[in-house]
Amino acid sequence: MDRISKEKRSRVMSAIRSTDTQPELRLRRALWAKGMRYRIHYGSEKIDIAFPSKKIAVFVDGCFWHGCPLHSHFPKSNVEYWHPKLRRNIERDKAKESRLRSGGWKVLRLWEHELADISPAVDRVIAELSSQGSI
Repeated sequence: MDRISKEKRSRVMSAIRSTDTQPELRLRRALWAKGMRYRIHYGSEKIDIAFPSKKIAVFVDGCFWHGCPLHSHFPKSNVEYWHPKLRRNIERDKAKESRLRSGGWKVLRLWEHELADISPAVDRVIAELSSQGSI
């Protein structure tokens, strides 16, 4: 049983963004400031930040929604709804990553908690780009 009304739950859920989240925007701004040029929400896989010429895909995953090993948890209320939903998200991420890798893409997944201090995340992306040839 959910602790809040169906109407309130609907308002809360409709406010959750799937694109242009704050962690994603912070990373994009930091990469842009370093001179990195990229595509957003790219291709059929909707890559958060893509570097198509290098075939590097960067996903910024929310800890709760994508099953962060450090911060994720399954809600105790409305278990019949949340457990399958969160498991489907994790399985969808794995399938998407597998499809991209089989297409020759390098996939970087950054958790939202890793973007609290943006510098290491930016350095990680730049290092990956550098390893693929000149930036």
